[in-house]
Amino acid sequence: MSETLTGLPATDCFRMPAEWEPHAGTWMIWPERPDNWRDGAVPAQQAFARVAAAIARFEPLTMLVSAQQWRQARAMLPASIRLIEASSDDSWCRDSGASFVTDAAGRLRGVDWKFNAWGGLYAPCDQDELIAAKMLEAERAPRYAAPLVLEGGSIHVDGEGTVLTTEECLLNPNRNPDLSREEIEQHLKDYLNVSTVIWLGAGLVDDETSGHIDNLACFVRPGVVALTWCEDPLDPQYAISHDAYERLSSATDARGRALEIVKLPLPGPLYRNAAEVIEPGDATGFMSRGAGERLGASYANFYIGNGFILMPLLDPRHDDAARDILAGLFPDREIVGVETHEIILGGGNIHCITQQQPQGLPG
Repeated sequence: MSETLTGLPATDCFRMPAEWEPHAGTWMIWPERPDNWRDGAVPAQQAFARVAAAIARFEPLTMLVSAQQWRQARAMLPASIRLIEASSDDSWCRDSGASFVTDAAGRLRGVDWKFNAWGGLYAPCDQDELIAAKMLEAERAPRYAAPLVLEGGSIHVDGEGTVLTTEECLLNPNRNPDLSREEIEQHLKDYLNVSTVIWLGAGLVDDETSGHIDNLACFVRPGVVALTWCEDPLDPQYAISHDAYERLSSATDARGRALEIVKLPLPGPLYRNAAEVIEPGDATGFMSRGAGERLGASYANFYIGNGFILMPLLDPRHDDAARDILAGLFPDREIVGVETHEIILGGGNIHCITQQQPQGLPG
């Protein structure tokens, strides 16, 4: 059984490593929820399988899957992918899964945050509340139970004492209404072992997570942040991205460095058409303002793994430019693109459905 610890990661000298540090592997959850995924979740499963297969080329991958879906997942996934039978409510492993922490001796532990389905957006969520504990149980990794409602997509660390987040999400009264900004900051410092919290304002327009940072901005290495950028003053994302740029420009990280900011193009905007079919440039005009419900699509929602970057292919007009920027930021990693429109229809993207496990032995 995985031990539940009474101390704090910071006082125990454990920290959350940056995503670019070496991984022992990646975790995902197989999609099946009928009120979130269309057509019996089969199109989403195909998209998840593409993401999983791409990652499994580079590092071990574990898929959590329900008993009802085990045969389906096994048939659709490469044999190298480990399946673990586990109940869940939905498939956003970044948000419901454990945030792994390590120490200088290479010991692995995990933080189990409180989870309330993005402020009560979906119900039920009782099985998702158990996902982090199940992951840590499977790895026999000791568990820190954090007294804070938090999804993994709402934080991004540089591994050197700095965390990025947004006020829209972490200060939202649907998460921790009884906690002040200062109290939330202290929990981040205690459980991530950071000393500096950089607050951005709002997140991506029409992101149902209430502004997760992983759709807006992310560290790509210490002192360097990639930011979703909008050039159209008529787009509501314009003011948000420019505000974030100003905040980042005036911030310093835990090591006292000014931040270099790299702008990633905003795809689309992308819209859901009446038939929930997303085809770039189709006759429904889903890429035209006013064509339907706008989707929260962002190239910042990429995943950093062992020797690779997995990026979403979102908009043929901007995919190549985004790929070139990421290639420049990560010259030693292979840039792999995966079409993810079905995942966007469910409310997220590649970073949202993955959770990295850093190298380390439980202890």
